[in-house]
Amino acid sequence: MSASKYGLALHTTTPELGLAISNFSGQTRSQIWNLEGELSSLVHSYLMEFIKPQTWTDLAFVAVAKGPGGFTGTRVGVAIARTLGQQLNIPVFAVSTLAAIAWQRAKHEHAQNHVIAVQMPAQRNQLFAAIYQFVPETCQLNVLLADSVFTPQLWQEKLASWNKPYQLLEANVGLAATVTSILQLAYLDWQAGKRPHFSEALPYYGQHPVTT
Repeated sequence: MSASKYGLALHTTTPELGLAISNFSGQTRSQIWNLEGELSSLVHSYLMEFIKPQTWTDLAFVAVAKGPGGFTGTRVGVAIARTLGQQLNIPVFAVSTLAAIAWQRAKHEHAQNHVIAVQMPAQRNQLFAAIYQFVPETCQLNVLLADSVFTPQLWQEKLASWNKPYQLLEANVGLAATVTSILQLAYLDWQAGKRPHFSEALPYYGQHPVTT
C-alpha cells in the first residue's frame, strides 16, 4: 500500500467511539470519545471531522469491530463501514472485538506463542468468549476457539478441559481503545492479499437483543 493511501478503523460496540487511521508508513492517529447514548446520532459527524486532513478517496480499506458488543452500536458501525466500502469500492475488514483484545495484550507483552482466552459479559448472565494464539514468528493471531456464547459454568468447563497453558483476559471496560488493534489486524490481512467485499462484513451479535 502506497504511503498516500490509508486504512481507517471504527470501534462502536460500546458507548465509546474509537477511530484510527494510518498509512502504515509513520502517519498514524487514533482517538476515543465517550458518547454514551448519543453514539448512534453523533458518530457520523465525529468521523467526518476525524478523517481530516485526509479525504475519503485516500482510503484503501476500512476495518470495523464486528462484535460482540452492544447491539445498536455494533449494527451502526458495521453499517457505516459497509457503506464506505460500497461507495468507495474498497475492502471492508470485519474484525472480532475479542480478537482485538487478544491482539492488544499479545503485542503489548510480546507474547511468545501465548494462548489467550478472552471473556466478556453478555446479556442474560452469559459470556462471550474466544481463544486465540499469538504466533510471533509470523505475527499472526490464530483462532483456536471462535467467538461463542457460554454460560459461566460451560465456559469454566471449557477452560478446565483446555490442554494448553493459557492467559485469561476479562474484557469489561475501555474496549474502544483496541481500535488500533482492529486496524492492525485488518492490515495484516491486507498484506496477506485479502480483499473482502463490503457485503462480507457482517455483525456478530451472538445473542438476540432483549425485548421488553
